[in-house]
This record gives sequence, structure tokens and C-alpha cells, in this order.
Amino acid sequence: MSKIIAVANQKGGVGKTTTALNLAAALAASYYETLLIDFDPQGNSTSGFGIRKNNLKASIYNALIDNVPLEEIVIPTGVELCSIAPSGLDLVGAEVELVNVPERASKLKEALAKYKKVYDFIIIDCPPALGLLTENAFTAANSIIIPIQCEYYALEGLGQLLKFVEMIKMTFNPHLAIEGVLLTMYDSRVNLSSQVQNQIKKYFGEKVYKTIIPRTIRLAEAPGFGQPIITYDKRSTGAEAYINLSKEVIAKEKEHRRLNLPELAEEKHT
Repeated sequence: MSKIIAVANQKGGVGKTTTALNLAAALAASYYETLLIDFDPQGNSTSGFGIRKNNLKASIYNALIDNVPLEEIVIPTGVELCSIAPSGLDLVGAEVELVNVPERASKLKEALAKYKKVYDFIIIDCPPALGLLTENAFTAANSIIIPIQCEYYALEGLGQLLKFVEMIKMTFNPHLAIEGVLLTMYDSRVNLSSQVQNQIKKYFGEKVYKTIIPRTIRLAEAPGFGQPIITYDKRSTGAEAYINLSKEVIAKEKEHRRLNLPELAEEKHT
């Protein structure tokens, strides 16, 4: 079964799309069949893989609104074992169109249901807002990765995000969990970065990944060339960081499955 991870933070400019795109590519590079859902109307994950949004025949919008099957939407990214359900400009209007739809919070979950055995990981790049699209992403996901930039006001608005998570758990998805908190845009030359790191570790404890994403020019350049960092510059510190993050995500999932296998076996036996 797929592990579905939403990458979310309602603040913009925290490295959310950079993380979703590069984590998906790094997981695929470790031989895990991975699907990236570009669920942000800005479509930066789509363009970050060099895909022209104006040329799309179908997008994730069509899965939500028209019930188009994912196999008619998903396209290759150029990274082996990594595919993407792209986002087009029409996703902007999806929230308005979904308002009066029955079970509107479960539309993405329904779209993904028959593909859970196709992919090892499904990564959802959420929009920078706590609206109906993010509600759909959290309802479909097993867990959430929260990127937090190492800058002033890093924790600003996180209380609102965590309350939103609790609301989704109470109403639509009781098993939703925080997968981890990822420090991004870290600059070791600036004292503020280490101060923010300590603050976030104090707040989230063991949920903070050991991997820290540095602020680098190569990471910033890669989307302009339509590539993830592992193909744009595989020897860069940014590529190394996202490979290490993927290893942490894989190790955590293996441990989770190992711990839950006895329970699953017992359920089948009964």
C-alpha cells in the first residue's frame, strides 16, 4: 500500500514545493515508485519538472471535478520511477466548484483509492492556504511533512496549521499524523539559523528531521531548468540533503510497517 504524505505549510516561501518535488525525485532514485500530486494552483511542482502547464491535456483538476481517472492525468517527469499528476491554471477555481459537491473533502482520497497498490509513495504538494484543497490533501494523506524556514517568525501561524490538522482528524481522517518537521533554508553562517533550529526542536522534539536543507544557489536554480536537484547537480549539498531526507522517510516507513505487521497479521487471522 502507498504511503501518502502531504507537504504543507500555509506560509509561502518556506521550501514547500522544493521539498515535495525533490523528496519525490529522491525516493524514486532509491527505486521506490513515486507519484507527486501538484495540488497547488500555482503549479510550481509541474513547472519545476519542466512541464508546460499550457500544453496539458488534463490535470489534477479534472480528477477532482470531472472524475477523470489518474491514469489519464499522470505523466512522467524525466526521473525514472517518478510520475506527476500536474496542476493547471484551472485548479484555481476548484475550491469554488467543490463547495456544493457532496463529500467534497474526500474527492482526492477517492481519486487515489485504486492506485494505492501502484505506488510506494504518493507526495502531495499542498497550496499555501488552509482551504478546501488542503482539506482534501489531509483527508487523503497518512501523514504530513511541515517545512519550516530558518528565519524570523518561523513558528508564526503553525498553531493554526496544527488546529487544522486536529479538525481533519476529528472529522475526516482519524489516523492523520505529523510525519516530521523539516528545517529549510538553513545558513550556518547566520546565528539566527541555529537559534531557530533550537526553538523548533524545543517545540517539536523528535518530530524534527535530522536532515536540514541548506540555503544554496543550486537548489534555487534547479526549477528554472525544469529539474530536481538530484539531476541538476547530484553532487551539490542540496542534492545530498534531499537524498538524506528520503532515507529518513524510508527508514521511518519501514519501522512503522515492521511494528504494525503483527497487528495486521492478527487482524487477518481473526
